[in-house]
Amino acid sequence: MKRIVVALVQVDFTVGALRPNAEKIARLAGRLHAEGAGVVVFPELALCGYPPEDLVLKPHFLDDAAAALGDLAAALPPAAVVLAGAPVRRRGRVLNAAAVLAGGRLAAVYGKHLLPNYGVFDEKRLFAPGGTSLVLTAPGARLGVHVCEDSWESRGAPCRRLAAAGVDAVLNLSASPYHRGKAAERLDVLAAAARAVGAPLLYCNLVGGQDELVFDGASMAVGADGRLRARAAAFEEDVLWFELPCAARSGAKRLARLREAALPVPIPPARRPRRPRRIAPLPGAVEEVYRALSLGLRDYMDKNGFGKAVIALSGGIDSALVAVLAADALGADRVHAVTMPSRYSSAGTRRDARRLARNLGIPLRTIPIDPLVEACRAALAPHWGAPPPDLVEENVQARLRGLLVMALSNAFGWLVLSTGNKSELAMGYCTLYGDMAGGYALIKDVPKTLVFELCRWRNAQGRPPVIPPSVLTRAPSAELRENQRDEDSLPPYARLDPILERYVERDGRFDAIVAEGFAPETVARVIRGVDAAEYKRRQGAPGVRITARAFGRDRRMPIVNLYREGPRPAGVRARGTSA
Repeated sequence: MKRIVVALVQVDFTVGALRPNAEKIARLAGRLHAEGAGVVVFPELALCGYPPEDLVLKPHFLDDAAAALGDLAAALPPAAVVLAGAPVRRRGRVLNAAAVLAGGRLAAVYGKHLLPNYGVFDEKRLFAPGGTSLVLTAPGARLGVHVCEDSWESRGAPCRRLAAAGVDAVLNLSASPYHRGKAAERLDVLAAAARAVGAPLLYCNLVGGQDELVFDGASMAVGADGRLRARAAAFEEDVLWFELPCAARSGAKRLARLREAALPVPIPPARRPRRPRRIAPLPGAVEEVYRALSLGLRDYMDKNGFGKAVIALSGGIDSALVAVLAADALGADRVHAVTMPSRYSSAGTRRDARRLARNLGIPLRTIPIDPLVEACRAALAPHWGAPPPDLVEENVQARLRGLLVMALSNAFGWLVLSTGNKSELAMGYCTLYGDMAGGYALIKDVPKTLVFELCRWRNAQGRPPVIPPSVLTRAPSAELRENQRDEDSLPPYARLDPILERYVERDGRFDAIVAEGFAPETVARVIRGVDAAEYKRRQGAPGVRITARAFGRDRRMPIVNLYREGPRPAGVRARGTSA
């Protein structure tokens, strides 16, 4: 029996880099065609990168994209059949399209039908929905085309139409961003779509980082029965080969319904021996987060042209995790650290900062801040008397550190990686223009309890552990006053993080969260803290999204907002005073 070989190419593209992206597609497609691929599939919007956001609203951007697409088609081998995502104008409408390139030309265009407009997606603002299905007809095979969301609704029109057409397989071009648990969710959805269409579904996903999003690849082939048949690697560029038998089912009468969108294409049968199928293993639950953070940071640095990063290393667990991630993702030669001790910095944290820098092989500068604090105290004393308010002095210390690390950034061109975690940002336990200062907030979507898990996982990868064990056993503290502990200002993280997950990521109600066994006063305190800190988070740096609902693109709450949930004690102000 003859076979058609499909190559699913998960590649890291850069948003806006139309010509470099087109050259990458041409180079890879040419090589894979020569190696025996009958159809070469690239991800959603591969030509312009995903998500292009408001670039799509610029007519000249669309002109340039059309020119790049035409040149790409001409650059491909004449016998190659390539599907690549691109923004395409048709009759005054802009489509999120799968472009079919064959015979040296743009042979057909399929517009994405289902445009997601939830979570991190905003496609209805940018694109018009497609209205016509597309079936590629070759001797002995009919291949339907979907773009991402079209396969996410197994009962939706895109799946129903391909089922009616009796296709032999579905080719899905996707840019599905990562969050924890997404791989299992994605497989369930695609399995349902394959069963609904009654044909294998070949899914090509994007890989790489873009601003706050990370795309994890893990392209796959799912059988008509919904079983996983093949999978590419996660978090890295890869090619997944899959072979389809050329034995079309009878269905010419069904196909007649789609005649206007049935495209004969010269797909060559397999010319090489069978390739063994492979199912690449997925990383574990903690490792996948670590790899997502690493990929997101590396791409943010490289795609924006930053050579090196700098981290304020306190000796605490958050800055330790950021430093290790940076060294792993970028290489130690691209990472610098600075420690800025004060009279409140313990001997233990100072020692651990030095040990960590030595373990990582990164240079560490030391800039004591006590002289600067004294200068600020003297300058401000006439305005508030002595002693100064505790909170003011704490924030002065944090802001002086922000000033110093940003000065190093200005002097050497280093990108400042801020070190705040999701638990702190959620509750506003952070200082504007202080510890929030920076160009990229790498762990802004990582809850504190997960910070500990990631550090333990990383230490288990080698001996001796790279992060000093005392960093993991010491009680978390900002060290801005004597004997300070995070739990002086926050509920214990083991109780705080589950409440934050329910309120922030699941939109849980006060009474529903309490009904799960959490103390009403703690739940009310957490909700008040989250609501009051919105104005701080709005001014923070971007960072990698790893949960199903991150602050920023996912959760867009108004700053001016007098809606309150749960009991509110008399005298509680609408806005917290800590900044």
